[in-house]
Amino acid sequence: MDHFPTNWGRPRNDAFDMYGTYPIHQRPYNGPKDMFSNGVQRTQQPIVTGTSVVAIKFKDGIMMAADNLASYGSLARFKDIQRLHKVGDYTVIGAGGDMSDFQYIQSILDELIIDEFTAQDGHNLGPKEIHEYLSQVMYARRSKMNPLWNSILVGGVKNGKRFLSYVDLLGTTYSASTLATGYGAYIAQPLLRKAVEGHEDDLTQEQATRILEDSMKVLYYRDARSLNKYQIATITDAGVEISESRSAETSWSFAEGIRGYGAQTQ
Repeated sequence: MDHFPTNWGRPRNDAFDMYGTYPIHQRPYNGPKDMFSNGVQRTQQPIVTGTSVVAIKFKDGIMMAADNLASYGSLARFKDIQRLHKVGDYTVIGAGGDMSDFQYIQSILDELIIDEFTAQDGHNLGPKEIHEYLSQVMYARRSKMNPLWNSILVGGVKNGKRFLSYVDLLGTTYSASTLATGYGAYIAQPLLRKAVEGHEDDLTQEQATRILEDSMKVLYYRDARSLNKYQIATITDAGVEISESRSAETSWSFAEGIRGYGAQTQ
C-alpha cells in the first residue's frame, strides 16, 4: 500500500494541500528502478593515499625510495605499507596516490608477468615494456572517466640499459635522470637535480643511497603526509633488491628557535 497521501489522487495543486499533509513533502518516485545503474560508481577522490616517491639514475642502475605510510585523509593510518613493487626480473614500480588502486595495478602486473612466463617464448618484459603497458592502462581508464588515482615511477635495468620514467592517472609520461611524485616533485626534485644531473655516469651506489636518504629526510621535515620510515630499491644488472624499512636520523631542536613555536610569545 502507498502510504503517501500526496500520491493518492488527482487533481493536485502543490500550492494547496487538500489532504492536510503540511509541510508538503517531495512526492517519492514509485516507478521501476534500475538497480544496476545505481550500483555503478566512480572514485571521486583517493581515500587512503601514499605521498612522494623519488628515483634517480646512478652509474650502475636505478635507485628508488618511498616511505611506508598510507594516510587516511590527514590521519597517519597505516605505517607498514610497501609502496615499491618488483615486477619481473628487471623492474621496480613505486606509486603515490590511492593505495587500493595501486594494489589493483600490482595484481594486473603480476598477471601480466605470469602470462609472459607461461608463453615460454624466450622473451621477458623489461622496464620499457612495463612502462608502455601502464601508460596504456592509465590512459584507457582515464578515457572511461574512471581513472586509477596514482602517480607511478617505473625504473629498471635490462641488457645494461637504464630506464626511468613516469606515468600518472591521465596517462601522461616523461623520462628524466631524476624523478619524484607528490610533494617530492616540489621539495625533493630540485635537490635531486642539483646532485645528479650531469653525474649520472659517475655516481656510485653509496653516493646515490646518501642522496636519497637526504631527500627522504627533507621530505619528512616538510611533508605532513610523510613518515620517517622508508625503503630503498636498487636495480642493477645483478637484479632487484628492495631494502628492509629504515629510519633517518632527525633532529627537531631547531624548532625552538622558530617564532611562534610552542610556548613562545615574542
